[in-house]
Amino acid sequence: MNDKRFKIANREAWIGVLLVMINFAIWFGFAYGLGSGDPTEYTYVLGFPAWFFYSCIAGTIFMIVLLYVVIKVFFKDVPFDEEEPKS
Repeated sequence: MNDKRFKIANREAWIGVLLVMINFAIWFGFAYGLGSGDPTEYTYVLGFPAWFFYSCIAGTIFMIVLLYVVIKVFFKDVPFDEEEPKS
């Protein structure tokens, strides 16, 4: 099958996989980078430990913005109807 919709869907799936890996890297980096020390030495942001704030709150906000940009720039609206055969 030589349908361009499959090529678009495959590219968008790989973009989704990349976004998941970025999200995990941000979460893991902050959670275990800042949170691996002694809890008595934690710094706090808005009442949350810095590792939690940056990995869970700021990371989520960053990913929402990144997803919005990626969807607007890279994703295409693809019709689900089968293409009519060309004569």
